[in-house]
Amino acid sequence: MKVAVLGGDGYCGWATALYLSRKGHSVAIIDNFARRQWDHELGVQTLTPIYPLSERLRVWQDLTGEAIELFVGDVTEYDFLSSVVQSFEPDAVVHFAEQRAAPYSMIDRKHAVFTQVNNVVGTLNLLFALHESQPDCHLIKLGTMGEYGTPNIDIEEGYITIEHNGRRDTLPFPKQPGSFYHLSKVHDSHNIMFACKVWGLRATDLNQGVVYGTMTDEVALDEALINRFDYDEVFGTVLNRFCAQAAIGHPLTVYGKGGQTRGFLDIRDTVRCIEIACLNPADRGECRVFNQFTEQYSVLELARLVQAAGKKLGLSVEVDHLADPRVEAEEHYYNARHSKLIELGLEPHLLSNSLLDSLMNVALKYRDRIDAGVMLPRINWRQPRNQSARKPAQEPVSL
Repeated sequence: MKVAVLGGDGYCGWATALYLSRKGHSVAIIDNFARRQWDHELGVQTLTPIYPLSERLRVWQDLTGEAIELFVGDVTEYDFLSSVVQSFEPDAVVHFAEQRAAPYSMIDRKHAVFTQVNNVVGTLNLLFALHESQPDCHLIKLGTMGEYGTPNIDIEEGYITIEHNGRRDTLPFPKQPGSFYHLSKVHDSHNIMFACKVWGLRATDLNQGVVYGTMTDEVALDEALINRFDYDEVFGTVLNRFCAQAAIGHPLTVYGKGGQTRGFLDIRDTVRCIEIACLNPADRGECRVFNQFTEQYSVLELARLVQAAGKKLGLSVEVDHLADPRVEAEEHYYNARHSKLIELGLEPHLLSNSLLDSLMNVALKYRDRIDAGVMLPRINWRQPRNQSARKPAQEPVSL
């Protein structure tokens, strides 16, 4: 199968490209390196040292004999994206090429506008390119569980059957996004549904939970292939951030009461879910939705797990409750369905003690790269303007 991975230099995209390549698929990466530029803008760096993409691809080919094609450009530029689709002729397109951080979209007007233009226009361009050049290609789009918000009812997988005034229908599940980023993903979902309806495209919208971890079998082959481990307050997912904080003795930053509950999954399950979607494409004209996560945790539960894991490693880990910079319920009902990928063969990697220990060991291995100055939240979602850039730390954190 020929698979194009848009955003293949990023966290999920890189792991997915390697996984599919090793499975024998012909893979192409499309990227404009924006993710690396955002690190420069924010004055942060990933915990793990990331090699240039050209070097990563060279090492991958040397180790495996598998070549991954590279197309450098921006998906918001239609002529570029259309030419890639025409030349590569993918059977499936995996779309990661979006600004993925809710806090980034809430910095100010400029970042909110950029997030929505980049994400919505890029997805629209892809829909038109597929319709015009590769109409049978299967679009696999990474959505987010954040589209749903935290309703006081069970969250279904994409659609819900309701009865109203004696009539019955199946409709898209109501969306309650909590940031300009999540709103952009809702717009994506609506545009994809519409394109499938009017043009007969086939699409799978994967509403993914919070991803953690760095290691897949492919990434572990060589240091040059290592994946991102973001821990800062903008792009760092909560479990990664807690592990980095524990490694340097920084209190774990729990926002508010810590009752915010979300779905989580291992990066190894992310790549397997993509493969399952590729091998089981949607029908023509179908826009199906899978909720892509394996477990649910509250923020405070994760903090307690990291605290316990740190204690086993001889670390003294404290928990601080900070004023929540976000506009969200700090305690709420949360029960989301996630059975479709399991039914298609997903065997989850659950957050066991051993896996948490491995995450902590990664944080300890690279702790001289941790900058304690990027831990505390600086982006207040109630303010229309926040400072985005900061000066990088002058020297590593003293341990």
